[in-house]
Amino acid sequence: MPDTTAPGCLVTAIHVGASSVSMLIAETQPDGSHRAVDFLEKPAPLARDVFRHGRVSSETTERIVAILKDYQTALAEYGADGRKITRAVATNILVEATNHDAFLNRIRIACGLSINPIDDGEMTRLIYLKTRRRLKDTPAMKRRCTLVVHIGPGNTRALLFQDGAITRYTSYRLGTHRTREAIDGSHAEGAAMLRVIREHTSGNLAQMRFDYHDVQLDALVVIGYEIQQIPRQLSKGGSVATTKALKKVAVEASQMSELDLVTRYQVDYQTAEALLPALETNLAIAETFGLQEIHIPASEYEKGILLDLLVSGHLAGTLDQEVLRSARILASRYQSDPRHGEHVATICGHLFSELQELHGMTKHDAMLLQVAAILHEVGTFISPRAHHKHSEYIILNSEIFGLDRLDISMIAMIARYHRHSGPRLDHPNYRDLDTDDRIRMSKLSAILRVADALERTHDQRVHEIVVRRDDRRLRLVLPGVTDAAVERLAMASKGDLFEQVFGLEVTIDDAS
Repeated sequence: MPDTTAPGCLVTAIHVGASSVSMLIAETQPDGSHRAVDFLEKPAPLARDVFRHGRVSSETTERIVAILKDYQTALAEYGADGRKITRAVATNILVEATNHDAFLNRIRIACGLSINPIDDGEMTRLIYLKTRRRLKDTPAMKRRCTLVVHIGPGNTRALLFQDGAITRYTSYRLGTHRTREAIDGSHAEGAAMLRVIREHTSGNLAQMRFDYHDVQLDALVVIGYEIQQIPRQLSKGGSVATTKALKKVAVEASQMSELDLVTRYQVDYQTAEALLPALETNLAIAETFGLQEIHIPASEYEKGILLDLLVSGHLAGTLDQEVLRSARILASRYQSDPRHGEHVATICGHLFSELQELHGMTKHDAMLLQVAAILHEVGTFISPRAHHKHSEYIILNSEIFGLDRLDISMIAMIARYHRHSGPRLDHPNYRDLDTDDRIRMSKLSAILRVADALERTHDQRVHEIVVRRDDRRLRLVLPGVTDAAVERLAMASKGDLFEQVFGLEVTIDDAS
């Protein structure tokens, strides 16, 4: 990836979106931010293909290839190499296309570009960036209970902010283009079409109502490509629109043809197709929570997401605390002992740091280990017996803010292997990992097992650990612990994986 940190450096971001392909050319500023130099956007019916046919048509594929080649020509005019793009991503709905691999391969062959679908973790980071700016622009929101809802082409994500911090994160299989294609066969018009949209979204809205039934919302922030295309029609200046105004626009839009929508709102046909589901779904969410107004970011959605793509990959440290807070909320939901989980996490952090030269893993791996430590006993909520397997199940079927499905799978398996047998190829989730991820997961599980053995008493009596290593052993000294018999007994059963992975027997030596 080209260096994007030098001031004056040109950087580029490409997004193959649900209804358009866009490119941003920006210049890196001395403070590390990026100033937009040029923005290009052309329509392409990717979402229509995915949700209507389950695959990307050859016509759409070749249209997108042609657009990308045009963008590469534009880059050449700036003296930039069109094959060296800083970030190039595709909408996450692409993975629902049966031929998404062939589609991406076609782009790679024709344009020399490697494009990857945005994963769940990246999408939540992008929403976080947008919301963080919103909180900065409107300080009062930091003191309020605010629900931020992003309705994408195929999925909806909701983030609950309380006192400026994320306290809950949920997602739903509900989107503007997904809804548009689902209701297309109804042939309803006007008010009847609005009723059909409500009926289609009712199940997800009921789930959202249940997920947030215990909080009193003060504000609703809505983010989305379509809703941010028409803020002027919803609000007379500013970024706050009343539900009354939103309802009025939705009723008017339901009576228009697609050509009328294109002309009235100055949008392309792909956006026009999804506009009514976007309006009615956002209205339904506001009414579900009894809110009289909504906040809509004034910035352009697509240009904003491209700018955010240039920085979201560097947010790991910034987001760590939000990820850990989300994990603690999940642990609390399943009544896991917080003192034990936090202390095991602290020990894991110490061992990870002390053994950096041995394991060679990243800061992101360290964060996954901390999350796994916090959550490793959530399975006791179901039953103390085989609770490691219950923990794996609960984590696999939970949302943790800022983490993608691979991260969550890794955490689930790290937690699963904190006791009893280590990973085996006849364990389906482990078998599904590639070789590198199996090694990472095994290393992290081995460290968690050692840390958990040192907290065997559940009374947090191990506060200092001296780590020594020779060719055959990892020797631990526990200053302040006069009798480490319990820890030694636990290590005898839990230190096996560490020895298998790192080739070192774990021993607990007496303090000298």
